[in-house]
Amino acid sequence: MFRAMQHAPMITDRSALQKHRARADLEAGMFLHDAAIEDIQDRLTLVNKAFTSPAIVTGFPEIWRSCVPNARIVADDEVLNLEQGAHDLVIHAMALHWANDPVGQIIQCRRALQPDGLFMSVAYGGQTLHELRTALAQAESDVTGGLSPRVVPMAEIRDMGALLQRAGLALPVADSEPLTVTYETPWNLMRDLRAMGEANALAGRLRQPTRRQVLIRAAEIYVEEFMTEGRIPATFELIYLLGWAPDASQPQPLRPGSAATRLADVLGAKETKLSGE
Repeated sequence: MFRAMQHAPMITDRSALQKHRARADLEAGMFLHDAAIEDIQDRLTLVNKAFTSPAIVTGFPEIWRSCVPNARIVADDEVLNLEQGAHDLVIHAMALHWANDPVGQIIQCRRALQPDGLFMSVAYGGQTLHELRTALAQAESDVTGGLSPRVVPMAEIRDMGALLQRAGLALPVADSEPLTVTYETPWNLMRDLRAMGEANALAGRLRQPTRRQVLIRAAEIYVEEFMTEGRIPATFELIYLLGWAPDASQPQPLRPGSAATRLADVLGAKETKLSGE
């Protein structure tokens, strides 16, 4: 069993997160999960391998149960209920952005993989809700003269890709897909975030309701800065990660200096020495 890092910073209030998820609208609020499921399924069709013992780590089991037939559904707790070497596919589904220890989550998934097993993840990336974050930060500064945590800090794609290597996964791949959803008003967006179960669950959040003046000012800034053709956009960046549990059958990099053919010969190019050589 994996032991969670004792010194991982507590970014997420897990109790608040679970309450938000319990109040999510599983009918109308899961459209981004539906898009992620469709994309994961498309990516799996490109993998020349049949998976017989899959597992899915998620905070929304009702939604992700349909992603892969007969998958074991596991909650995204700090310590994942996964057995070592038990699965040939582990999908971490729309939850890594809330993890207090993201690399620890991926390491636990890797340990649950059989040799040459596949790890996949989809989570929100750093461009997500950049419009709302800008409006809230400016509004709070204008009204109160300070700032407080309101949107979970989400990693950029380069940082997410580095997590795969830190977790010991082979052949790592990371890519992102930005999606833009438009709304009539910022209030519609905020209602949608509650329906998604993605309301503020930061451990360092303010524990009293946000002042009405801050919200009104944020809505004004959002409209002034971002409205186009009568609607306001909201960006959601989905970052996809893929890596394999190491196995001797996988392609291995050549040792430096071991190439038997010169690149210039392969390209049919004339080699020119640099000045000073």
